[in-house]
Amino acid sequence: MPEVDGSQGAPAVNSALVLNASYEPLSVVSSSRATCLVLSDKAELLEDDGRVIRSEKLSVPSPSVIRLRYMVKVPFIRRAALSRRAIFARDDHRCQYCGGHADSIDHVLPRSRGGEHSWENVAAACRPCNLDKRDRTPNEAGMRLAKPCRAPRSSGWVIVSVNGIPETWRRYLPMAS
Repeated sequence: MPEVDGSQGAPAVNSALVLNASYEPLSVVSSSRATCLVLSDKAELLEDDGRVIRSEKLSVPSPSVIRLRYMVKVPFIRRAALSRRAIFARDDHRCQYCGGHADSIDHVLPRSRGGEHSWENVAAACRPCNLDKRDRTPNEAGMRLAKPCRAPRSSGWVIVSVNGIPETWRRYLPMAS
């Protein structure tokens, strides 16, 4: 098993952004998987995370961003999965009613009144605002959403697949995400 030398106490398991040959973000994989793709000449290393992966006869930089050497056809438009974590990431962990720290999610049109569990109907909320709103619409409760509820943009799935976007990834991701 290769050993990983980390600088500044970096975690042993890290993620790498995989780009298509056209530089379009495709997925997020473990650094060890990214290293395998680079060593098998299926991808090229664009950015490393400052760590070194060592084996008995080899030392290679730990990948942070790799680009595939061949084009992969993406058969569908990728959309981020709807989850609490994804809602909090989209809404920056802020209550969409008062701006405080969000610790729950709220269905804008309550499910008890036919509201769907969809990106367009779910917002991050703090517990007091969620309790004040109850099973009413924001208008009926005298509350306003800070911003409309929408699905994350094209590469928003990257944001919800990792805890934070590493600085080395930012120049490869669309600005809207």
